[in-house]
Amino acid sequence: MKLLLTSAGIKNPSIKDAMLELLGKPIADCDALCIPTASYGHAPGGIHGAYRFITGRSPTPMCELGWKSLGVLELTALPSLGRERWIPLVEETDVLLVNGGDSLYLAHHMRESGLADLAPTLSAVWVGLSAGSMVMTPRIGEEFKVWDPPDGGDSALGIVDFSIFPHVDHPDLTENTMAAAEEWAAGLSNPAYAIDDDTAVRVTEDTVEVISEGHWKHFSHTTQAGETR
Repeated sequence: MKLLLTSAGIKNPSIKDAMLELLGKPIADCDALCIPTASYGHAPGGIHGAYRFITGRSPTPMCELGWKSLGVLELTALPSLGRERWIPLVEETDVLLVNGGDSLYLAHHMRESGLADLAPTLSAVWVGLSAGSMVMTPRIGEEFKVWDPPDGGDSALGIVDFSIFPHVDHPDLTENTMAAAEEWAAGLSNPAYAIDDDTAVRVTEDTVEVISEGHWKHFSHTTQAGETR
């Protein structure tokens, strides 16, 4: 599976170009499924967030980009359906658009639905937004926990080997400073990236590339201070 892990969606031309390279064809020729599930982990506000995401009324461009077709894949509904009723659709889609919200809530329902096991085998491009990106990492860090999973930990799916601190220096999230990201990274046992809303991390097979028109920092698990531009 090819991944485009963003902080805030397709926010600038560089991130859009990176997505198009992964898709290999124009947006207008691509079938998309959007996954709003993470929003509900931040209810009650997240309930409105799910609606804004699906309808393209949020400030994080994803669903409104002009896809050939767009469906809603609500993970909490999948366990009540036969797998033959949804897996072929997911296997045929070109892109999965995954909303932000609560990454541990999303990880839980990806496991419960079976999507977590299926995801690495898919040909679709996974475009994550905030929690939709963090869910692919080994850990999110205690700082980002809101919904408490059954095991009480902070483990996500571990499909990539690095963690993500999103929304660095966002004007409405005054606690999301680069200094806070450094403290967060120091508490992890794996590499990590701190990224602002104009930055994304693209993953293809074993290649990890930062796409940015903003600012970001990479933290190795040994030095916790590496930076690559």
